Amino acid sequence: MGTTSSPTSTSIATDMSSQPLAIEAIKLSVGYGVHTVVRNIDMRAASGDLVALIGTNGSGKSTLLKTLAGMLSPIRGNVNVLAAAPGELPRRVAYLPQHPVSSHTLPLRARDIVGMGRYARLGLFRRPTTADHEAVARAMQRTGAEEFQELPLRELSGGQQQRTHLAQVLAREADLLLLDEPTAGLDVAGKLAIAEIIAQERARGTTVVVATHDLQEAEQASSVMLLAQRVVAFGPPKVALRDEYLRECFGFTQPH
Repeated sequence: MGTTSSPTSTSIATDMSSQPLAIEAIKLSVGYGVHTVVRNIDMRAASGDLVALIGTNGSGKSTLLKTLAGMLSPIRGNVNVLAAAPGELPRRVAYLPQHPVSSHTLPLRARDIVGMGRYARLGLFRRPTTADHEAVARAMQRTGAEEFQELPLRELSGGQQQRTHLAQVLAREADLLLLDEPTAGLDVAGKLAIAEIIAQERARGTTVVVATHDLQEAEQASSVMLLAQRVVAFGPPKVALRDEYLRECFGFTQPH
C-alpha cells in the first residue's frame, strides 16, 4: 500500500502483509448519535503496534477509542477489531477511559477494582480461579498497585487510582489495549513506568492504541494519528509529526 494525500489529510501506511491486522478502519466516521465528530478515518494497526492519537481536547481521540471498544456505534464506514466487529470480543479488548468511574460509596479496595478486569473472562457466574488471582496479582505488581491494594479506593490519591485502573486493564490479559491518556496525573517516574508496561505488552504481541498530549510519547509509536475533528495526518512519527501538520493541529511546531 502506498502513500495517499488530499488537501485535508495525509495518510502514510506501512506494509503489514506479514502481520495479522488488529485494527482496520475504512472511511470510518465516529461520533454520538447523529453528531459526527471525526469523518473518513482510514486506519490499520498490526499485532504489536503502538498507535498514538494526538489532538486537542474535543478533537475526537476519546470518541475513536470508544468506537474501537464497541461503546459507540460507527456512524458510517467499516471497522474491524481483531477480525470482528467492535465489542464482539470483550475478553480480548481492554479499554481504559480518560476518567474511570468507580463507586466511592461502596467499600471497594484497590484489589477489588483490579479484580474486575477479569469479569469479561469469568462471565456472570464462574468463580475466580487460581489463574485469575495470579493475573490480578501480576497486574498490581506491574503498576505498583500492590503497595496499596488493601486500601479503599476513596482513600487513594489521583495517581494511585490511575495505577489501580491501569492494573484492572492489564488483568484482562487482552490482545488489544485502548488507553485514553493513561499518563495523566502521573509524575515522571509514573510516566516512565507506563512506557515500560506498554513496551512489555507490545513485546508479547499486544496492540496498543493510546490517546496522549505528549509528543515525546508519540515519537515512540509505530504510527501517529493527528486529529482535529478530522484526520490531519496518519503515518510513522517522522512523517505525521511534521511541522506543517502540528501547526495545523495545534497552532505550533516542535522545538528543534
